Amino acid sequence: MPEQCFLGVDLGAESGRVLAGILEEKQIRLEEIYRFSNGPVPVAGTRRWNVIGLWSSILKGLTLAAQKYGDRIISVGVDTWGVDYAILSQKQELLGQPYHYRDPRTEGMLNLATSRVPQQEIFDATGLQFMEINTLYQLLSMQQTDPELLNQAETFLMMPDFFHWLLSGSQVVEFTNATTTQCLNPKTGDWAVDLLRKLEIPTSMFPKIVPPGTKLGTLRDEVMQQTGLGKIDVITPATHDTASAVAAIPTSHTGNPDWAYISSGTWSLMGVEVNSAVLGKRAFELNVTNEGGIDGTYRLLKNIMGLWLVQECRRAYERRGKTLDYSELAEAAASAEAFRSLVDPDDTRFLSPDDMLEAIKGFCEETGQPVPETEGQFIRCTLESLALKYRKVLGWLEELTGVPIEIIHIVGGGTKNELLNQFTANSCQIPVVTGPVEATGLGNVLVQARAAGSVSSLAEIREIVRNSTDTQKYEPQDQDLWEQANQRFDSLLNARS
Repeated sequence: MPEQCFLGVDLGAESGRVLAGILEEKQIRLEEIYRFSNGPVPVAGTRRWNVIGLWSSILKGLTLAAQKYGDRIISVGVDTWGVDYAILSQKQELLGQPYHYRDPRTEGMLNLATSRVPQQEIFDATGLQFMEINTLYQLLSMQQTDPELLNQAETFLMMPDFFHWLLSGSQVVEFTNATTTQCLNPKTGDWAVDLLRKLEIPTSMFPKIVPPGTKLGTLRDEVMQQTGLGKIDVITPATHDTASAVAAIPTSHTGNPDWAYISSGTWSLMGVEVNSAVLGKRAFELNVTNEGGIDGTYRLLKNIMGLWLVQECRRAYERRGKTLDYSELAEAAASAEAFRSLVDPDDTRFLSPDDMLEAIKGFCEETGQPVPETEGQFIRCTLESLALKYRKVLGWLEELTGVPIEIIHIVGGGTKNELLNQFTANSCQIPVVTGPVEATGLGNVLVQARAAGSVSSLAEIREIVRNSTDTQKYEPQDQDLWEQANQRFDSLLNARS
């Protein structure tokens, strides 16, 4: 097979990238063409995404890709985080600057929704965990505060679909990101129209849902002129970044979900791959989520606050005039006292604190634990607490599927945190395999390759990833110490439930 190039646009909460995936002889090489910053922009007391700035950066990256790879480029596709959206008017105008999921406008919206529709009924209709950042509560907030603007909405697009519209003119929503909204019914695979109407959210704006690997058309003429790209295809990868990452898990296991994954970054998304959504009373009680995957699979998972805690500790130190890189923080944590203080990573105070160090201190004071004082104590607290939360979620996944988990695959940027990887193996008492770091980008371009006919199946995608990337294995250690810590962690959670 001659060398082929597939372009992936991967937008994360902190940065974005244009990537080139070079496929040849059942191996894939991923090259970063252009990286640019991303993040919330404060606008008059709100938090927004600078989508016009992101689009400008995407065009620059595509231009550089065209200069390097020219007519070897087959297609392009975009993945992003979940839940956030853009809306277009009848005249195809962007209505407002899209909100960031950490904007405070959703505070109280979950309670408002469940006062109108019972919580169990919402879960039965959507299969999604209850988080105030979900699209459903963002839309409900808009319906409450700006119904006039919402009523002007002709087309609702998730963030990656918005950029696909800019690339090709398509107006559809891809399945994996649609499932993050809490507006989709996993039983029908279509929008949860009855639920939306009960919450007085307009339903006519929701477009057709398409599966990953759908060819949306070719580049707009103006994009070809601006970038120098040819008339290449625009193809939806699994547009939710975690769905792309899970597609690139280098497992050879098929059938029952005897492996779990953690897509580790700002968020830790921990789950298993199942053939259909897991609903019912126990799934509702555990507040798990069912998000779409490749080939109609679902990712039964739990969102965990993740390395956001470490990132925000680092920012808090920077504001205090102390600049520390992540390797320095990890080294300090490794030498700190074990299990001195623990927190629930998913306590709401950690979602968007003014100061993460003060938020952690407050939790420890309220729970009668020693307050962290040094950099190492703060970071060790967050990492041990994350590993213990992973163990908790692992037990829930085994309970819901009835299948013991034999191994955990960790992918994404968090694989670089070797201390957390070892803590995870210790806490869960099963082996952990890390890598690839670039799982999201690999999943993005390989789904495009499958749509182009260059790859035959999901199993072959994972085989190519195994052929092309290195992994590292962590074996469990210190079982007795972690068992004691787990009992203490359970008591801590139970006391606050």
